[in-house]
Amino acid sequence: MTRDRDPAGRARNARPRDAYGRPLPHDAEGVERVPDDYAPTAEQAITDGVEMLRLDRPFHAHEIFEGRWKNCPPEERELWQGLAQLCVGLTHLQRGNERGAETLLERGTGRLKTITNRPYGIDAAAAAQARSINDLLAALGATSIGT
Repeated sequence: MTRDRDPAGRARNARPRDAYGRPLPHDAEGVERVPDDYAPTAEQAITDGVEMLRLDRPFHAHEIFEGRWKNCPPEERELWQGLAQLCVGLTHLQRGNERGAETLLERGTGRLKTITNRPYGIDAAAAAQARSINDLLAALGATSIGT
């Protein structure tokens, strides 16, 4: 079986995924994914990321923040990579993987702790402490799920 690869030879996973980002069988119907070529502005990444978090889909928020991280100016990489890693940590919590969650939450925290201003209105210090979707939504300047 050949692996799905992008034009640069990096592995991709074309399998459908569930709402928690877990791969499903190739013939299963999954939830819509963020396109591989998604390259949002900062404002669009925040808007789309908040929407996914409000839908209880941190895996998809991770893909959004990753899309920005891969296309942002170098001085913004710590912010977007940190947010993406927090979202992966929250995804691991949803999946019951506490060890994986701790690892990714700490990585994201380490990146966000280096940010001393409020880029795009994001409270990076509060995001660094986020351990729930509602915590992260608040750091992004959004209302919590259910409010």
